[in-house]
Amino acid sequence: MAKCFSFTESRNWCYRYSFSHSGLKSSTVDLGDGTIMHCWVPKTHKPTKLTLCLLHGIGANAMWQWAHFISKLVSKFNVYVPDLLFFGDSYTTRSERSEAFQATCVMGVLEAHGVERLSVVGISYGGFVGYSLAAQFKEKVERVVLIGAGVCLEEKDMEQGLFKVKNIDEAAEILLPQRPEKMKELLRLTFYKPPKNAPSCFFNDFIEVMCTQHIQERKELLQALLKGRKLSDLPKITQPTLIIWGDHDQVFPPELAHRLKSHLGENAELKMLKNTGHAVNVEKPKEMYKHLKAFLIDQQINHTN
Repeated sequence: MAKCFSFTESRNWCYRYSFSHSGLKSSTVDLGDGTIMHCWVPKTHKPTKLTLCLLHGIGANAMWQWAHFISKLVSKFNVYVPDLLFFGDSYTTRSERSEAFQATCVMGVLEAHGVERLSVVGISYGGFVGYSLAAQFKEKVERVVLIGAGVCLEEKDMEQGLFKVKNIDEAAEILLPQRPEKMKELLRLTFYKPPKNAPSCFFNDFIEVMCTQHIQERKELLQALLKGRKLSDLPKITQPTLIIWGDHDQVFPPELAHRLKSHLGENAELKMLKNTGHAVNVEKPKEMYKHLKAFLIDQQINHTN
């Protein structure tokens, strides 16, 4: 019997309406060489507002991870929300899989819309891309917020047992779930208090809509994060940086937050949220927004006055 209703597709529709109603529009840019980037952009870019780029993590698309905040942020910023490569409607036929290439593509779509200066907020994998964006485009990126983004991890951390998973293949099975039991495992890994008693039909629906495209490419993105990674190779970004982390994060343990703060020194501030897992944007949206506002708005106003 054919499925007549999809909760996931319905939620997608609601998010699209929310983004559009908040003052954004869907835009697609061809960067050439087989690379297409989709991005939510302001219907009207206002020169009096600061510009903000929001970068999502692994899983779903940009709308799902930023829906809690979009109306508040659009009221205060020119907001750009790209789908990273192999998520949503963004893809490439090129073989590059590094966060540096992702960052170059993000900057390409921003420049196509005339963006010259911006701050960037990245969740998890989006934080890797945001960090690279700040390192590559120092003259364009003003401030950086990294939320549960383990950019200071090293390849040896996996071997030495820092993570819940033993290798990247096991991580990919959970982060890119193809079966309901793996979806449930993902929720246990990412939430301090995982939702209970969700029916398997919901998980099957979500997997069918969100997790069946570009599986190999997404796995290669994860592999590229880890392979040969050393802290000594990580550049120190110079922009003011806010680090937000859940104190019970099981994807990127809090040790990596303190390692990142040490790496960046006085240029960074760390906000550790209590009783919070990796999904900071879902578990503590009000607290997360409070810190975003203080760092991106209040501090900049005080700095310019």
